[in-house]
Amino acid sequence: MTAAPPADPLSTLREYRKLGPWNLRDLASVAGALLEASGVRPTNAAASVRPSQRTIRYYVTRGLVTPPAGRGTGATYSYRHLLQVLLIKIRQMEGVSLTTVVTELEDQTGDAIERRVAVALGPGIPIPSLLALGSTTVARGRAGQAMHIWNTLAEGPYDDLEDTERRFATTKWHRIPIVRGLELHVHEGHPLASHAMESREIAKAVRLAINRIMLESQ
Repeated sequence: MTAAPPADPLSTLREYRKLGPWNLRDLASVAGALLEASGVRPTNAAASVRPSQRTIRYYVTRGLVTPPAGRGTGATYSYRHLLQVLLIKIRQMEGVSLTTVVTELEDQTGDAIERRVAVALGPGIPIPSLLALGSTTVARGRAGQAMHIWNTLAEGPYDDLEDTERRFATTKWHRIPIVRGLELHVHEGHPLASHAMESREIAKAVRLAINRIMLESQ
């Protein structure tokens, strides 16, 4: 299989624009997963990589994040909110105060914020289908729903899923080299097979996951 050229971080980031809206919990999960998958680490020890729901609410009250559409449990957040949360966390992890971030956000357009986030996250941004949201995330946004469906196909018993039986009835597999001594085999019936030409991004995401597991086991 011929590997596709590296994806542009900005183009990959824009894939998330069509996956909203999110509720507050899913917004926090998606933002945190993007930061972790991209390898962004704080230079400021007090800054957490993952934004909490409470933190995002505080950002809204400070004027750092635009108020959501709706109120209470019905409040929804868009791609614009995701970019704002990502930039705030990135700048915080760089040691910049929230007061400074407020000024920076006032002086920048949405396009400028998007470009800054893409540059900061770099080529480690996973495509949406490879974003590790975590098994405890409630799937409400389209990204979360897709993750829930793919996890069900991968983990659910075949005899409970007629569609899964049909998908896995043939024996064609895509082989994606990860590192020396390790390959990922993707069955053509799995949804990930539709991204087979993005093998370089898939391999990168798997390597990041493996490195995280190895670090946690030390």
